[in-house]
Order: sequence, then structure tokens, then C-alpha cells
Amino acid sequence: MRILLLHQYFLEEDDPGGSRWNEITKTWIAQGHEVTVIAGMMHYSGSEKRAEYKGKYFVKKRQGEITVHRTHVSEAYNNGFLGRLWGYFSFMFSSLWAGLFKIEGKFDAVVVTSPPLFVGGSGFLISRLKRIPMIFEIRDLWPESAIDTGVLTNKFIIKFAYWFEAFIYRKAKLINVLTPAFYKTLHEKKGVDKSKLIMIPNAADFSLSEEIMRNFDRESFRKEHDLENYFVITYVGAHGVANHLDQILDAGKKLEDTNVLFLLIGQGMEKDRLKEKAKQRNVTNVRFLDPVPKKEVFKYILASEMGASVLKKVDTFKTVYSNKSFDYFSCKKPILMAIDGVSRELVEDARAGIYVEPENAEEYSKAIREYLNDEKRLQTEGQNGYEYAKNNFDREFLAKEYLKSIQKIIR
Repeated sequence: MRILLLHQYFLEEDDPGGSRWNEITKTWIAQGHEVTVIAGMMHYSGSEKRAEYKGKYFVKKRQGEITVHRTHVSEAYNNGFLGRLWGYFSFMFSSLWAGLFKIEGKFDAVVVTSPPLFVGGSGFLISRLKRIPMIFEIRDLWPESAIDTGVLTNKFIIKFAYWFEAFIYRKAKLINVLTPAFYKTLHEKKGVDKSKLIMIPNAADFSLSEEIMRNFDRESFRKEHDLENYFVITYVGAHGVANHLDQILDAGKKLEDTNVLFLLIGQGMEKDRLKEKAKQRNVTNVRFLDPVPKKEVFKYILASEMGASVLKKVDTFKTVYSNKSFDYFSCKKPILMAIDGVSRELVEDARAGIYVEPENAEEYSKAIREYLNDEKRLQTEGQNGYEYAKNNFDREFLAKEYLKSIQKIIR
């Protein structure tokens, strides 16, 4: 098969962040299929284009065996709500142009992954004009998540977003959701027939974690990065409104009498404010690090005692799996889970960590103190998570199942 993928946040080879689709496409290619990607020129938490894209609207390049067409995204993307909205629409228009006029040859299907929801518009038009089925993937319930976090407040835009969402669901031949809660919401609340729904969730990248673990000198890495004598809890991901990392600063203040050190690795529109707040409050046990490539991320996780998954306390986030949790699983680290709902259930079912109520610093403090000086619990829960993910969330297996579902609708 020849598959066209529309993914605004498809990672560059050295980008930090969630690599779900980078890994899925590698598996599909290994199965003998061809994948072409239309992706944006801005990292999801970045503030500007790379130098190679400055002043350009379309760049064709190779990433391994994948042809990637990078298209324009406004550099206002992380400058507040209007900048973010224009970032979404600029990619919708540029990806449509690339799909219709920059890419030659026939495709068997177009896969569109959201958010942003509006990329579904370009996906629909490409599928209609090229006469191929559209597969639509939902990685986050939008616009609900934007409404619940206070990012989206305009009533007209909210009404339009709900209409557009329903339109895309009708036009898609297949809809993939990432969690059981998404599946239930689409079927029971949004009226999507089960025959159109599948669930291929996020997964663990064991090939990378196991490669690094074979040669990783944990003590040397900790010494090199000034992590010795600390109980390290690492958070990897965006520093945005939805993450509400203020709760980590609050927890840090509660744990000043311990050797706990929080490492926050990533970037986002809230990072500068958080760093200034930590300075003003004299929070000395929270350390901010710039984004690093995936291999380096795994080294930091392996050098830690625990991994943290954190989101703002809103009902919509009870439906999501935190993708960074799967990285912690694959590195055999127990999870400090500050997300209620299906993410909490995931960790509790795996017996691989502890749930704390989001934005509750007292609970953070109480839970973390349970792990201090309990090396056996850390090892047991880390191994539990690894085995649970290996049995249920292996990326290669799930990528093949995804491919089978697409082949069915093409036939």
C-alpha cells in the first residue's frame, strides 16, 4: 500500500517529544508499504522554525526511508490563543496545498491524526479529490480539552469546532481512538457507529529502551549530570497550560526537607513563567532542562527513581492516556500519576506506581515519601510496568494491527 499521513507534529530525527507516528511508520515500511508524510515546520512546543525552513513554505526531505514534506506553520503558534489558532489554520492550508499540488502519484489511503482538529479539513479534501478513504485518528478530545483548560472561550469558535468535528467523523471511513474512554465518548455521546471505530493506543518503544539499557552506565550518568545523592523524579513533555506544572513547584516546596529532585525536561509557552515563579519562591529542588533527543530522554529516565505524568485537574483529561507513561514503563520506572481516569486505571492495573490527586501538593508529598528509602518497591513496580506494557502495549504489534484495519477498509 501507499499511505499518505497528515501529522502536524511528526518529529524530526533529532526532535524531543512523543514519537508515536515516527515508530508506527517504521513498522509499516518494514512490512513492505510506502509512507509519505505531510508535516509542519514547527515543533509542538517550539517558538520558531528551524533555520533550514526560514522564509520557506514547502521543503521536501528524507527521514530514513520516509519522504516528509514539511509545510508552513505560522511562527505565532505559541504566542497565545490566537497565535495557536492561526498556527492550526496555516498548517491546514499549507498541508492541503502540498497534498494536492506538491506530491505526485496515487495513494491507497490518507491517515489524518489530530489534534489539531482542523487538519481534518485538508485530509477530507485530499481524500475526496484523490478518491481515497480517510482514516481519522483522535489523540485528544478536541474541542473539549481546549474548553476545559480555558484556552477556548469564544462561543462562535466553540460552536464551529463542534460542527466541524461531527462533519469529519461522518466523512471518515475509519476512526482510531487512543483510549477506551475516547471510544465510549464517540459511540455513546457523539453517535459514531462502532463499525467505524477502532482503538490503537499509544505504546511503549521497547527497541530503544532495551538498546540503551544494554550499555547504560547509570552511576556515571548521574555523576556527570549532578544527580548523585538525589531521589530523582523526571517529567518529560510540554510545559503548557494543560500540564499545569505549577503543581510540581508546590510539591517541591512540600519536600524541601528530603533529597527529592524534580527534573522537568521540555519546552512550552509556560516554561519561562514557571522558571521565574520557581526563582521567586526559591524552589531549589525543581530543575528545568531544555528538550533533548529521544535517546537522551531515555537516559534521564533510566537515571531517575520515578517518572511523573502530570495534567491540569479537569474532567476531559480523565479520558486520556499520558504518552510519556509508556516511556516510563519501557524504562522500568514506577509512575507518579497525577492524572485521574483511564491513566490512573492504567497504572493501578499494572501495579506500577501511585496515583496522586492533580494539583494537591499534600498528596504529592505523602505519596513520594512512601517511596523514599524503599528500593524494593521501586524495583518491583518498575518491573511490573515493564511487563504489563510488554504484554499489552508493544508498539510493533499495535502498528501491525492498525495496518490490518486500514487494509480492511481499502478492500
